Amino acid sequence: MGARHFWTGAALCALTSFFGPAAAQAPKPGVLETYKDWTVGCDNRNHCEAVALQPETGEWPETPATVVISRDAGPDAGTEVSISRDAKGRSELGFFIDGHKVAGVTATNGEAVLRGPQASALAIAMAHGAVMEIRSGAKVLARPSLSGSAAALRYIDARQGRAGTSTALIATGPLGPVAVRAAPATPAIRRAPLPEGPAPSALWRDELTALGKFTGCAEEMRDASEPPELHRLSKTETLILVPCGSGAYNATSIPVIATGPIGRRAFRYAAFDYQPGWGEDKARPDLVNAGWTPATLRLDSFAKGRGIGDCGTSAAYVWDGTRFRLIEQAAMGECRGAWHWITTWTAVAVE
Repeated sequence: MGARHFWTGAALCALTSFFGPAAAQAPKPGVLETYKDWTVGCDNRNHCEAVALQPETGEWPETPATVVISRDAGPDAGTEVSISRDAKGRSELGFFIDGHKVAGVTATNGEAVLRGPQASALAIAMAHGAVMEIRSGAKVLARPSLSGSAAALRYIDARQGRAGTSTALIATGPLGPVAVRAAPATPAIRRAPLPEGPAPSALWRDELTALGKFTGCAEEMRDASEPPELHRLSKTETLILVPCGSGAYNATSIPVIATGPIGRRAFRYAAFDYQPGWGEDKARPDLVNAGWTPATLRLDSFAKGRGIGDCGTSAAYVWDGTRFRLIEQAAMGECRGAWHWITTWTAVAVE
């Protein structure tokens, strides 16, 4: 037998201090699964969402409705069913499965959420039904596809550890709620102090040349409509978002950290606990349609799958003083008219 190691509390604290909290909480965003006309995904807290897509066959409706079934992890978490469509004012909506009304709700400006037993009953009926209609009075507003909804809900039951229990929506069994796994803890991230001082000085010509050579984006920088963005991170560090090409819907930026005296600043790539990018060069992070919020030291990236914005991925990071930490990632899958972000990673940025 191998040697056994016993760690005291002090030793464990020392290890945590040495390796840092990210070593124990390295981000592992979830993935989206698609079952026929439904996409489903869960985040690291096992909060799950299933979204109805527009069917691959047939014409899309003039005013499509997005239907979402969501549920938190844990034995006491209930089910929510939400609808979103382009509408104004208040209206009474009825949800019909195979011609039978299962639930009703008041919508405001096209938005409505069902909770409690009514939501659970509707989700179960959707999984077992063939045709769904959302009506306002006698008028049919939408017919969301139910093809794949049962498989999507079964995926949620399995991911949340509900299969075989009375709390499951599809994979029910004899076990009680006590058998359901608790929701995992949400990682906490401490944000760096907000920097004081004036805005960073613009890059000098020699610095622009050096930056273009360092990033390999010299040609794209010359063709860009805007110069590199400079944002203060601390007294000694500046974030530079270097333009590095654009397409029909997406503009790429390379995040670089600058240090040193004005006119002779040195450059290094910004560090991330979860490397962004969709290029082949994994050593160089790249952001898509990047945005910066100075009040929270938040860096956003949003890659559109196509111009109407019904698919793509988004990520948000916060600066902790040494690197950017992932606080949220979400995706809109399949480019089939979902218009709803499914969160695949969640953390809490702490002051």
